[in-house]
Amino acid sequence: MRRTLAAAVLPLLLLASPAAAQQRPLVTEDPETVGTGNVLIEGGVDAARDIFYPASGLQGNLLRVPTLGISFGLGSIAELQLDGGLYNRLSITSRQQAPLSHMLTVTGDSTSDVEDIVVGTKIRVLSETATRPAFGVRFATKLPNASNESGLGLDTTDFFATALVGKTVQSIRIVGNAGLGILGDPVRGDNQNDLLMYGLSVARAVRQGLEVVGEINGRANTRGDGAPVGTDSRATLRVGGRFTRGTVRADAAVLLGMTSRDPGVGFTVGAPWVFKGFTVP
Repeated sequence: MRRTLAAAVLPLLLLASPAAAQQRPLVTEDPETVGTGNVLIEGGVDAARDIFYPASGLQGNLLRVPTLGISFGLGSIAELQLDGGLYNRLSITSRQQAPLSHMLTVTGDSTSDVEDIVVGTKIRVLSETATRPAFGVRFATKLPNASNESGLGLDTTDFFATALVGKTVQSIRIVGNAGLGILGDPVRGDNQNDLLMYGLSVARAVRQGLEVVGEINGRANTRGDGAPVGTDSRATLRVGGRFTRGTVRADAAVLLGMTSRDPGVGFTVGAPWVFKGFTVP
């Protein structure tokens, strides 16, 4: 049912002026960078229902406030990124026996923690032309800030290397990501899982200052013998919009999980702010 809905929604987006290399509410990375000396700050609130944490066995409704992202334009082709969040709260609806459930210190009907921080570098390798898309690469590391005692973290450090491509075709901006994710095994420190990371997004302006956006973004397990807990396949469909009037920008999207591990449904709202932060010598 979820995959059928995704197949029906994405073609509608293609029928809906080109979008700038703005990120929220999407997570698929555009190869374009924020620009030399510019700083992009993105903040928002996420909520998701029926999300399951297979390592801790907790299931419930998740609130993330605020989600934060900061990008620094180190040059015309390079960008440094910091992404994370200050407060994640899970309202627990059920508990199951799981590999790390014995480590939980949660005694009530809710648990909270910070978000894992992701440190990344994006480089635009080729600029877009009339006949060629833009190409870029992104390297990122996820740090284990959220603890497994809260049930919301895995205490693993993960690495990602992704190829980025983006092209404006007439009035549509299309962005694609594909790459490798190396995820640590939260149960065994000497084990890991290599996953295929992917994303496809489209964006179009339907009127002045208003864009319709959508994407499918996720990861696919490549191990035939099953994935270590917490490193399984995931996928999320996002459909939403971005609104700009003068210097004010806002965005919102509905989220639909495509696997049993993902939220059944959720939403995100937020806003970006771009300003000239520093001078690059």
